[in-house]
Amino acid sequence: MKLEIVTPEKIIYSGDVDQITVATVDGQIAILPHHVNLFTKIKPGELHLKIADKEQFLAVTGGFLEVSANKVTILADYAIHAEDVNVEKALAAQKRAEELLKKKEGQLNEREYAELQSALGRALLELDIANKRRRRKV
Repeated sequence: MKLEIVTPEKIIYSGDVDQITVATVDGQIAILPHHVNLFTKIKPGELHLKIADKEQFLAVTGGFLEVSANKVTILADYAIHAEDVNVEKALAAQKRAEELLKKKEGQLNEREYAELQSALGRALLELDIANKRRRRKV
């Protein structure tokens, strides 16, 4: 089946896959070729792709998934391949967000707080996906 993963910045993946496993608001699902039509919201987490005898892992911060006519389209807020995660950068982003949340507690408006929470969540997700990839390679 065809898969396309699109973020506001670029197309992250476009090609054939044998299986997709993703966390949705209703739970984790696996999508195989000829899956029934589906439209659902995806939750932040790991996106697992099986392509021939290989596996790919991506971090996705949320978005929507559509299955139609043996094609899957994922419109993601943000997505990154596990091997592209810069661990040092993610650790620095985590530390910066945590420090700002502590330092400015009670001084942030809702938007600022949400932006910091989002940055922290993204950094933690990237670190989680990068760590899982390392464990699977060993």
